[in-house]
Amino acid sequence: MLVNMKEILSVANEKSFAVPAFNIGTCQILKAVVDCCEEKKAPVILAIHPKELAFQGDSAMAAMRDAAEKARVPVCIHMDHSSTVEEILHAVRTGFTSVMIDASHQSFEENARISKQIVDMVHPLGISVEAELGTIGTTGNDQEGGTSEIIYTDPDDVVKFVQATGIDCLAIAIGTAHGIYPKGFKPELKLDLLTQIKKKAAVPLVLHGGSANPDEEIAESVKRGINKINISSDIKDALYQELRKTLTNDPKVREPIELYPEGIEAMKQVCSTRQTKSNTIVYNARRHCICPAITSGRYSTRGKAYCS
Repeated sequence: MLVNMKEILSVANEKSFAVPAFNIGTCQILKAVVDCCEEKKAPVILAIHPKELAFQGDSAMAAMRDAAEKARVPVCIHMDHSSTVEEILHAVRTGFTSVMIDASHQSFEENARISKQIVDMVHPLGISVEAELGTIGTTGNDQEGGTSEIIYTDPDDVVKFVQATGIDCLAIAIGTAHGIYPKGFKPELKLDLLTQIKKKAAVPLVLHGGSANPDEEIAESVKRGINKINISSDIKDALYQELRKTLTNDPKVREPIELYPEGIEAMKQVCSTRQTKSNTIVYNARRHCICPAITSGRYSTRGKAYCS
């Protein structure tokens, strides 16, 4: 079923778990993610970057919306890292239920002004808004962008920013970077900073750039208050590593039904259950996202269970 981000993350925040947001770069990724989350009865966020949408065309959005409306689990369709009003308007017109406005490279005041402008524009339409405070790093091998220098989120700024903008969730900077980290590089999250931010945040918190961080760090970030974790590089890497193997083993293969099955299964592994603990399911191959199983009455919003 199609829902917005606020509906999903309000439950995640209340019950202290995180929902994965997978970047849907191809229809094969869409199939793997939706199939897996339906099998596991878990909510999911389908995210796409404006560049990815431009590359695939608006038909990609139509496919995501069709999959979301037919799904038996809560599905949000989210425009990731929009940087202009025009990109937001395009997302609204094509049917997204959530948008991110990323003005984190601007001053605090300008970031807040732009974010509030987007909130005022889309909230009346039932569309959720994510913003970013601080800057996420970049490894240089991704489409999501980032900066060469990470500016960590100030807990005191979080309070002022949320009050000034009315956003529904906030992406924070605690030491992650977009993309796959170079071999030998060991990222470290400032988990104590996350704890400080969570104590002051009035909205669910988002972690961008979680690929290649140690499983234990990511799991701890969820325990300390992260409610949404963006997953892009991990799932794309699973698909294309398998595709490379298939083509190496048989360079003449050309039919999609022969090229993609192993890659789709690899991506489903990235989404699949790795550990079950008292009504929680730890998601993706690196056990990033902790989500509750959706059973009657356990995962609900507006007093109504999502699934029976």
